[in-house]
Amino acid sequence: MTRFLRSLGPAIIVAAVVLGPGSILTASKTGAQFGYSMVWVLALAVILMIGASSLCARLGAIHDGTPCDELARRLGRPVAVAVGLIVFLIAAGFQTSNNLAVIKALSPFLDPKENPWLSKWLPVISVSSLNVILIFIVYRSRQLYTPIERAMKFLVMLMVIAFLANCLITRPSFTQTLRGLLPSLPATGNNKGDLLVVMGLMATTFSIAGAFYQAYLVRDRGWRLADVRRTFIDSFTGMLVLGSITLVIMLTAAATLSGKNKLPESVSDVAVQLEGLFGPWAGIVFTVGLFAGALSSFLVNSMIGGRLLADGFGHGKSTEATWARHGTALALLAGLAGGLLAFLYVEPSERGSIAPIIIAQASTIIGAPALALTILFLATRKDIRNDPLKRTPRWMLILAWGGFLVTLVLAWRIAEKLFT
Repeated sequence: MTRFLRSLGPAIIVAAVVLGPGSILTASKTGAQFGYSMVWVLALAVILMIGASSLCARLGAIHDGTPCDELARRLGRPVAVAVGLIVFLIAAGFQTSNNLAVIKALSPFLDPKENPWLSKWLPVISVSSLNVILIFIVYRSRQLYTPIERAMKFLVMLMVIAFLANCLITRPSFTQTLRGLLPSLPATGNNKGDLLVVMGLMATTFSIAGAFYQAYLVRDRGWRLADVRRTFIDSFTGMLVLGSITLVIMLTAAATLSGKNKLPESVSDVAVQLEGLFGPWAGIVFTVGLFAGALSSFLVNSMIGGRLLADGFGHGKSTEATWARHGTALALLAGLAGGLLAFLYVEPSERGSIAPIIIAQASTIIGAPALALTILFLATRKDIRNDPLKRTPRWMLILAWGGFLVTLVLAWRIAEKLFT
């Protein structure tokens, strides 16, 4: 068992970055609003994520260069640059929601009526300081991969223990959970926010950018063609952990918050789900959980965007590359700017709302179809198809095509909801 756990790494990093504070809030809102009926959406997202991350890990092991290197060699550098920009924008969207989640985690403790200045500027100062510290780490650390892998394993383990313990206390319905595996559409009526919640759940779990980065993490780990089987075990285990934690959060919210007259709209409302285990300390514990989710997502998410942007231009061969570090810092600043703008330019009474987080999470899917096509292109080249050792398994291709279709439909519907 110890040897097995040590062999894990790349997929755990991806799981940790996908399961950020925005994901925690989105899963909670979905469970509270739709009960157990949207379990099938999560199950579909996890299956697609297993397929995409396994395929990308395989590509990282069998190709001589990075994915952007392969794109530049086969299609030209402009295509690689475009892919790098797409991933950067997706990462910036996730980073915006991460910053918003950290800001809103402080909102239950800051009453704008009692101290309007403090309630407005303390969150701004806190999240800005966090980003400055992370930028310092990016530039001062000699090696980033190994310590990040260890930290992510630790934080994921803590989240598993905390949310699982609370779920056991609340005792969600096993029968209704099984019924939730049967596909059904949410009764959205004319409220476009309802559908955005479900789309946000899919977007946060089925992160095509996170799956794509798996190819880079595999290369950082030193895995090559002889380690292809290991890449699958790692991907399957990591994505199963991701899905399990998200399911536990969703079921806990369904058991404690669903059916109430008032839907959860703030961090305080969502924190109620932890009262079964933590009682009056639920708000503080949930805030700590959000910060843990933020720490597990902040830096790695920015590394995804920054490194892919640098590699698109041909300067991101490793995590420690100078331009990869510059790109990571730029992604951190872009997410900070987006989060601060979304926070400062709203009414003080609305600053605790989690709606902007869900919108930011859902919007990240808009660039996903192009990235899904890129993965399919790299997995179906003639030199790959003709080599028995490198040939992509059919089940991976089926899931990859399914993932592309899902991202296409989601991108269209989300764009329709956001811009009409």
